[in-house]
Amino acid sequence: MVAQLDQAYLEARPTKVWSRLLAYTFFEGRPLTTRGRWINPALFAFYHALNKVPQLKKVHRPVFLIGTGRSGTTILGVVLSIHKEIGFLNEPKALWHSAFGDEDLIGSYSSHPGRVELTERHASNEVSRRMRRLYGAYLRFSGSGRVLDKYPELVFRTRFVKALFPDAKFLFLHRNGWDTCTSINQWSQSHGSGGEDWWGKQDSKWQLLVSECAETSPQFAQHATAMRDWQDQRQRAAFEWIVSMLAGLAVAEAYPDDVLTVPYEKLCADPVEWMVKITEFADLVDDPVLMKFAKTRLKLPKPRDPFELAPELQAPFNEVMEKLGY
Repeated sequence: MVAQLDQAYLEARPTKVWSRLLAYTFFEGRPLTTRGRWINPALFAFYHALNKVPQLKKVHRPVFLIGTGRSGTTILGVVLSIHKEIGFLNEPKALWHSAFGDEDLIGSYSSHPGRVELTERHASNEVSRRMRRLYGAYLRFSGSGRVLDKYPELVFRTRFVKALFPDAKFLFLHRNGWDTCTSINQWSQSHGSGGEDWWGKQDSKWQLLVSECAETSPQFAQHATAMRDWQDQRQRAAFEWIVSMLAGLAVAEAYPDDVLTVPYEKLCADPVEWMVKITEFADLVDDPVLMKFAKTRLKLPKPRDPFELAPELQAPFNEVMEKLGY
């Protein structure tokens, strides 16, 4: 399936196919675990050229879909992309990397280590200018009014994003931890090859998570050295889920007017109610096509079974599950 397009999408709103194909072809890049990476040098040359011309369209109130991977962020992004105002970018990490070179967690576009957390001190005027020109070009070429950027790891970078886009809105999506971790494990096993999987080139993402989120945490610091050598992907996924969810909860508390917390299970149980909440929160116009499409696409997958957690993860995992209402 190219650009998450299928027959149901084509029938729901065929006029939005162009914006998805444009995003997929020119604005999202090809990460390590995908084919067609030969196109990346051409894409970066394209981004460089866009940054040499005036901004093609004003970027206002961009919406960012954050949380952790395998928690429903892609399907929510695809559903919202049907909205007549939205231009959806599905993890446009090449775009972000072209604007700020230290953000690449998995090593798709850079040979040097990236960073998990970014704050306002990393948000220079030059980075802001680049991102606004790149987003503006996508909006102009796609005929869209608002950017929806799905990039789950931005949950660690909201201060950075808010410094770049003070009027930004965030959708913090969370899913039951057992389901999320099992899905991460299955994805990594099916998509990984040659040592490049969910955890990046030469384990780069995992090592960065340990350095920035375990070694600096009173709760995990004493376990960090051993955690570096963990090979069980479910344990790694559980740690990533814990720290991502804690970051999301902190974001919601820090920016109560700019963050909407979306429980994946409730979203799937009542898609129309949640589409109303999301569109009102994001200041989007009513769109009956979106409501109808959401009802047909948002279905709750079968729950996954719990698995045995490392002792150092058990209490934090349970605490976060309780905080999220599971």
